[in-house]
Amino acid sequence: MPLVGRETMLLPYLMLVFGVFAGSTSVIFLKLSETDPVLLSAYRLLVAGVVLLPWFIRDFWRRRSDFGWRHLRRTFWPAFFLGVHFITWMIGARFTPAANSTLIVMMVPIVMPFLMWYLMREVINRREIFGTLLSIIGVILLGAADYRFNPQYAFGDALSFGSMILLALYMACGRMNRDFASLYLYVVPVYLIGGIICLIVAAAGIATGLVAPYPVGADAGREILLILSMGLVPTVFGHSIINYSLRLLRGQTVAIFSLGQFIFAGILGAMILGEIPSGEFYGASLLTVAGAIIVIRAIPAQIKS
Repeated sequence: MPLVGRETMLLPYLMLVFGVFAGSTSVIFLKLSETDPVLLSAYRLLVAGVVLLPWFIRDFWRRRSDFGWRHLRRTFWPAFFLGVHFITWMIGARFTPAANSTLIVMMVPIVMPFLMWYLMREVINRREIFGTLLSIIGVILLGAADYRFNPQYAFGDALSFGSMILLALYMACGRMNRDFASLYLYVVPVYLIGGIICLIVAAAGIATGLVAPYPVGADAGREILLILSMGLVPTVFGHSIINYSLRLLRGQTVAIFSLGQFIFAGILGAMILGEIPSGEFYGASLLTVAGAIIVIRAIPAQIKS
């Protein structure tokens, strides 16, 4: 195979790795921020939507015949799944140990094959199954040592499980909607609608006393900087690239690569927060990377089929 062709084949995977890295910064910003998680979910989505709005307008005027109310309606459910995923993930992480929420949310590759088969009849092959199992073993290795089963964590564990299902549904929608004329015509409505949904939930929470009635944390300047960073890095770059990857790659491939978020988050946590990873982190990282490599090696056969 010519070198140029090989580089062209690898480019989507390199982009996906960068998107996964960008997405992994979300937990760092979350830990640094004191803003209510429901409001933080709304802010990050609205910031991302507003930042990308000029590209949406550009593509809308260029491709007006390819985007109408039917397409806009199709963005509602992925926006709903993403917005509620952010809310449940952030709240769940505060009601259960970090190991519990991390382990549960990382189970997306187990659910993804069933969703992709049900929605698109996309079946994973044997190499993908093996790569998935290897990566999942890595995640279990990471979380099993610290996972604590306790009735008082049941609510947080349930929220984390629901968050995982919502994330899988959101990713499945991204794969199903890969026929949109451009990435921006899809992700911008998703971010803006998702942000509005989060604001509605926040308003209901403030009215019932479940959400703090303050727009940001105590240090407003610092919180605004964190909100802008969360909207730009893990959302504009992270989620947008993941959605773009779902247009090009199989759903299970993107799900496996997304497991790499815990690797980058562990490294960033050590560098920024001083949270030194446990010994299991390194073994889990090796298994997850090995699983991703196996999935990549399965791709040429998929392209030919």
